[in-house]
Amino acid sequence: MKNVYITKTAKFLPNRPVGNDEMEKRLGIINGKVSRAKNMVLRSNRIKTRYYAIDDNGNITHNNAQLTKKVVEHLCHDTLEPENIELLSCGTSSPDQILPSHAAMVHGLLKNGNMDIGTFSGACCSGMHALKYGYLSVKSGQTRNAVCTGSERTSSWLKSSVYEDEIRHLESLEENPILAFQKDFLRWMLSDGAGAFLLEDQPRGEISLKIEWMEGHSYAHETESCMYAGAEKLENGNLKPWSEYPSDQWSKKSIFAVKQDVKILEQHILKKGVDSMKISMNKHNLNPCDIDYYLPHISSYYFRERLYEEMKKQGVEIPWKNWFMNLEKVGNIGAASIYIMLEELMASGTLKKGDRILLSVPESARFSYAYALLTVC
Repeated sequence: MKNVYITKTAKFLPNRPVGNDEMEKRLGIINGKVSRAKNMVLRSNRIKTRYYAIDDNGNITHNNAQLTKKVVEHLCHDTLEPENIELLSCGTSSPDQILPSHAAMVHGLLKNGNMDIGTFSGACCSGMHALKYGYLSVKSGQTRNAVCTGSERTSSWLKSSVYEDEIRHLESLEENPILAFQKDFLRWMLSDGAGAFLLEDQPRGEISLKIEWMEGHSYAHETESCMYAGAEKLENGNLKPWSEYPSDQWSKKSIFAVKQDVKILEQHILKKGVDSMKISMNKHNLNPCDIDYYLPHISSYYFRERLYEEMKKQGVEIPWKNWFMNLEKVGNIGAASIYIMLEELMASGTLKKGDRILLSVPESARFSYAYALLTVC
């Protein structure tokens, strides 16, 4: 087995940062009424700016594949010719279409010759799954390099036009035409962007990050779905998929809108998260004091203090001084968040040889968690 190193990182954030006071204008006002949930959600998540692949006039500027192509080009600049990429491994929760796969669409835009590709879908952990596939490919000697990406273009799912038919349908039934909280909540949480890592079997340049190990955990056998799209949640907790609804119901029920059951979120996300982290740390004999930088992907600052308290409760407290986050500036970019967080840390100039970095990514879709330990070399 070979050693695997992250030798370069890159990010691509579309257009200019969007402040809280601009969000509703950019995404659109639903039924002519300002959102009742917006201010409450923004106070809780404490995100100040985010990025959308939508311009000031409401026009879409990039699809997901185009965002990912841009970040791969940034990654390869002055480092690796695109035609020398041996594996392209892409993770996202917001592909542009059901088929072809996201990685196939990115490869089609790159036009860089024959290579292996892999696509990982899901929610936030899909970016880590893409990284793990690249890690295992290089580690096993199947490839000498891999480009791994995490990307999201969720803004098009959050535009007011997505919900217009549902609102009109509610009005026709003489019901209150107000968007349900589980749909409105996520309009003020999610952002667009892409991140990428270059993996190689040898270090490169002044700083590389050796991947010591990667671990994943799923609690789907214990929990019902929490965040979902393309389905409706039934009273028994099961999901009824879009394919089982008549096509005229898809827009009337906003079936393809992304939704979240916030009650289940708070019930499980922290407890299962720290439980899974303990399992990974115990397996690899890693103590909290061994971690120099802790990079937790969290959707909202609401969970930051609560996560810390749960870590203390379960005996794996990592001191605040070792935490590194950029949620306030770039927002929650799902599968891309951990890539963009690590890119910013590497660019900060604070890393030194021997530092250990723990990546931590939760996924609330049905409560999955992914971890990676990196050593600066």
